[in-house]
Amino acid sequence: MAERLDSQELGVSPRCRVLAFFLPQFHPIPENDAWWGRGFTEWINVVRATPQFRGHRQPHLPADLGFYDLRVPETREAQAELAGTHGVDGFCYYHYWFNGRRLLERPFAYVLASGRPDFPFCLCWANENWTRAWDGGSSEVLIEQRYSLEDDMAHVRALAPAFSDPRYVRVSGRPLFLVYRAGRLPDPRRTTDTWRAEAVRLGVGELYLCRVEAFGERSDPRPLGFDAGVEFQPDFGDLGDQLTRSHRWRLRHGMWRNQASHRVFDYGAVARRMVARPPAPFPRFRCVTPMWDNTARRKRAAVILAGSTPERYEAWLRAVLESVASSNSGEDVVFVNAWNEWAEGNHLEPCQRWGRAYLEATLRARSGGPRAVIPAPNRRPGDVAG
Repeated sequence: MAERLDSQELGVSPRCRVLAFFLPQFHPIPENDAWWGRGFTEWINVVRATPQFRGHRQPHLPADLGFYDLRVPETREAQAELAGTHGVDGFCYYHYWFNGRRLLERPFAYVLASGRPDFPFCLCWANENWTRAWDGGSSEVLIEQRYSLEDDMAHVRALAPAFSDPRYVRVSGRPLFLVYRAGRLPDPRRTTDTWRAEAVRLGVGELYLCRVEAFGERSDPRPLGFDAGVEFQPDFGDLGDQLTRSHRWRLRHGMWRNQASHRVFDYGAVARRMVARPPAPFPRFRCVTPMWDNTARRKRAAVILAGSTPERYEAWLRAVLESVASSNSGEDVVFVNAWNEWAEGNHLEPCQRWGRAYLEATLRARSGGPRAVIPAPNRRPGDVAG
């Protein structure tokens, strides 16, 4: 792997660290073989996606890295090289733990055991049920999350080797650990207190625990035992006006009745709405998404942010970085959702349409310059680029 450049070499301010959520799904596992068919990975969903209206660009197809398998060490090295040379400071790997049973664990297990790539990381516990609807809900449950004091103890003990790794991302010297659905914990305070006490006993030290603000969980997380919240984008409960509510828009874009359940929003309008949010009255790490379009997973009721461009993403990210840097809040991490969520049309990794443009936009945003302005779409009312 080529030498990763540090912040000074990149001309990037070290004031904020940028971490990208990382999906470890891209390799076959026995459970997915049984549930979805032999050899299944997320790439199957990706290549089956089709345009849902005029100007809608699907499927999203990988470029530089191809249809990779995360069991291959050269792939993991190449990902870290691309990220580290384009202003991404680390990966936040999704971690799947079901009462001691781990799923999709092999890529991160290789990273931990081998010491390669030499690239910072942290973990986010994706504590949802796995369902056939890909939404963590209660439709056909494939594997269920169950909670107990004993499992809390076993979980933090299993995580101790990762927390102790010198590459692990720390905030104020404390290992950073995220919980995706804290609202699902039956007793969050018991869980967080158990994790903290056992981590100290194991010699890991004090943890820095964050609740991801998914599914409307935007209140102060500190009474639940968390140190901070993590904004999650897109924030499905606060995206503004749906373009698909406009009959004229649907006619212009040829969205037929069987496609009308999809919810389409203007990316630029969403970005401006998020930038204008007032600061939270508690510690919160901000988040930006380069794009979003989960029609590859959701044949009905997909959410699509139409009209994303590298320039609009750059302006959103730069505005958030400037805001964090000027706030003196001490919250020096900004998340990007995501590095490689291909089936949700949500990735920094190079694709066949944009190449490395979103990575290059990330680096430009990190490099500072004039205050960012998110450009308004050049369109007629009710219209939007696909």
